[in-house]
Amino acid sequence: MLACAAQDPEVQVVGQVDQGDDLAAVIAGCDAVVDFSVPAASPAVAECCVQAAKAAVIGTTGHRPEEKARLTLCARSIPMVWSANFSSGVNALFWLTRRAAEILGPAFDLEIVEMHHRRKRDAPSGTATTLAEVLAAVRHQQCADVVRHGRQGLLGERTATEIGMHALRGGDVVGDHTVVFAGEGERLELAHKASSRETFARGALRAAGWVVGRPAGWYTMQDVLGLK
Repeated sequence: MLACAAQDPEVQVVGQVDQGDDLAAVIAGCDAVVDFSVPAASPAVAECCVQAAKAAVIGTTGHRPEEKARLTLCARSIPMVWSANFSSGVNALFWLTRRAAEILGPAFDLEIVEMHHRRKRDAPSGTATTLAEVLAAVRHQQCADVVRHGRQGLLGERTATEIGMHALRGGDVVGDHTVVFAGEGERLELAHKASSRETFARGALRAAGWVVGRPAGWYTMQDVLGLK
């Protein structure tokens, strides 16, 4: 993030905060706070932004429902961009996934495969979860009701309504995501592969520049990129 910021003449980093540091001590000098931390820390970061009337960009994933609820509440007071993935390419994948699901209809079975490095703690990834939410929304389904995480044993035939979710971990993979539309006699696959984490940093900085001065609300990279 810092390396990418140094390359952008429109960005000035006024403070760096790590675990145990006091965000309130440096927040006054900024226009927006970018958070790539851990799920338990994000709500406190957002609440500090509310107190200081600063915009927030949240790139952390894996929040529990109560943590997500606190973030949502903060977005009533400040402009906040939250995204499971700040890559421009991944957000194009979100858009393409929605259009493909609309075009192909219910005759195609839906599967999501994601792979990340061995050190990633949450599974499935936030990006894979967002892809599942996109697919479920097109079919007017509740994501929690239709996502099936892996398969083992004699489960019977695959149902027409389920969305398969498969998380792979290993090596130093930055992030691969594939959405499979499997029909009779044909298969469509939409895939994105990240080779550098700088793509996430550049997207987050773009979001920070976009969100400053916006009305309070919950935004995503789809808003930043004009894909909605």
